[in-house]
Amino acid sequence: MPVTTDNRIRLSGGQTLGYAQYGDPGGKPVLHFHGLPSSRFELFTPATDEIATRLGARVLVIDRPGIGISDYHPYSISAWPDLVVEFAEALHLDRFAVMGYSSGGKYVAACAWKIPARLTSAGIVSGNCSYDLPGARLTLSRQDKLLYTFADKLPLLLRFLLWIIARNVRKNPASVLSLFPETSQVDKNALVTPEIQRLLTKMVGGAFQQGTRAAALDWQLEARSWGFPLKDIQLPVQIWHGGQDKIVATEQGRIMAGALSGGQLKIFPDDGHISLMMNHYEELLGTIISGG
Repeated sequence: MPVTTDNRIRLSGGQTLGYAQYGDPGGKPVLHFHGLPSSRFELFTPATDEIATRLGARVLVIDRPGIGISDYHPYSISAWPDLVVEFAEALHLDRFAVMGYSSGGKYVAACAWKIPARLTSAGIVSGNCSYDLPGARLTLSRQDKLLYTFADKLPLLLRFLLWIIARNVRKNPASVLSLFPETSQVDKNALVTPEIQRLLTKMVGGAFQQGTRAAALDWQLEARSWGFPLKDIQLPVQIWHGGQDKIVATEQGRIMAGALSGGQLKIFPDDGHISLMMNHYEELLGTIISGG
């Protein structure tokens, strides 16, 4: 069955959540939480769809509020699981796995904290840690320190910077590579491939489809306390990180795993932020649908 990318459900408050569906429509449900700036197109490649289909996984990638085709409304990280439950109820999903990439990892943690009984497993790929954890801010690149300062203290300036990025991507899709000034060689090799450039253009375009407000909110949420105690999460959470990741430092994966009671860390020494998903998606998804 072909990939469907423009699906919608309506929430109880009247807002719409958009999502894409990949893999086997009758398979085990996996809710995938995209990174930042990204959207429901994050897995929009023939390879990932083929892997999901072969493994018997129904992968659903949700646009967060204000991203892509989801209506904007303010939310918090700790309230994200409530939206997930509404989404699951609308699709008649009793239990499901959750998987988050990069900035999407914080939403996996929120689900593991708030709705563990609904989850079959949880996994974070190349994810950020909460920056109020000991040592976390020492792992930030110079660019990230600026972005998080703007997000926390100067959100209008952040929106202006994001507007410039969005405008440049519309005019010249290759400019999306400017989002990754500090990358390992393995990720640089991935970024120059036509398939990844097309994917980045599609998913970043979706992130800014309605403007910059939603992406700015997402960064603001990430820059501040997540609003729930990580130590209270008892559900096992798989954490995968590349040893060559310079976009989200490998140390953040270690810090996150150490903050969770059930954090289970696996580092792929030869992979970076982007190459990890490219090279190991079958292993990661297979682990998730098998229950972790």
